[in-house]
Amino acid sequence: MVRHSKLQKQVLSLYRQFLRAGQDKPGFLPRIRDEFRENSRLKKTDVMHIEYLYRRGERQLEQLKDVNTKQLGTFSKSRET
Repeated sequence: MVRHSKLQKQVLSLYRQFLRAGQDKPGFLPRIRDEFRENSRLKKTDVMHIEYLYRRGERQLEQLKDVNTKQLGTFSKSRET
């Protein structure tokens, strides 16, 4: 059986909370899964970045739980031309 660190347990808990909160809102589940899948590629030793994303995720979860939320904002890198 794999033993998870405290931070890993927190991230898994956040993921489950996102999935529960996104069930009632169409189109959210694929975005949630994609976001977590993309960030799962981070090195486990990059703790500062993981903690930053965790805190950002907590704020986004609170927004998602709001009944008036229709979509979550997204940040993307702009292409240099």
